[in-house]
Amino acid sequence: MKENYTICNCKKVTYFDIADALHDLENFDDVLRAFEDVQKVTHCSTGCGGCHQKVLDVISEILMGHEKV
Repeated sequence: MKENYTICNCKKVTYFDIADALHDLENFDDVLRAFEDVQKVTHCSTGCGGCHQKVLDVISEILMGHEKV
């Protein structure tokens, strides 16, 4: 199991917060669309935006099935 850690410092969004938001989605075919949906739920990457790529990387990792949460 993946260790939980903070991805978005501005909004205090963790890896598990992103994973939880992804599990609520019905469609997993588009990383950018998944990012928008995760952003609506968690508000990640709406502060300084410095975590944008980290959030995309986490979403890609989870959607590709490389991590079990």
